[in-house]
Amino acid sequence: MPQTLISPPVDEPVSLAEVKDHLRLDDDTDDALVESLIAAARAHVERVTNRRLMTQEWRLQFDAVRDDGRLDLAVSPVLSVDAVRVYDRNGTPSVIDEAAYEADIVSVPARIAFAEGAPRPGRRLGGIEVDVTAGYGAAAADVPAPLRHAVKMLVAHWYEQRQASTDDAAMVMVPLGFSALVAPYRVRLI
Repeated sequence: MPQTLISPPVDEPVSLAEVKDHLRLDDDTDDALVESLIAAARAHVERVTNRRLMTQEWRLQFDAVRDDGRLDLAVSPVLSVDAVRVYDRNGTPSVIDEAAYEADIVSVPARIAFAEGAPRPGRRLGGIEVDVTAGYGAAAADVPAPLRHAVKMLVAHWYEQRQASTDDAAMVMVPLGFSALVAPYRVRLI
């Protein structure tokens, strides 16, 4: 299922100051590097867990509704379903009225169930689009502490291994404890 980021997170789940404290860095020489590592680490944690840490907007595309009339949304946690569109044979989208589907954003993964007689896509590929707002919230404090710590661990690991060659095992391995921190948060998709 294709996913397109519409609006990225405004902030990161850990601040530069927190990471510098974690790394025991006193000067600002590597601030730009550390900030880029924070963003990369957040993205990695999001990929591994199928969870979005900070509030962000995504567009999810589906080819068809399952036989039971449902769609499972591949991002978690979902804060809101913002729009559902169905494309006809000519590629023209129609916004589906909220009365034509029920959104369950509490379940993980979140899901949508279409009402009997709801419009079905007229094209076979990418006939349904669902726009969602996902993430734990806009504040770093909204993100579970183990996931925030996993981000800091990755940043520290990548910062310390930045001189390693690309085939060096240290670069491809995650730091000890990382998998244990993220395991309870992994969303398995069907």
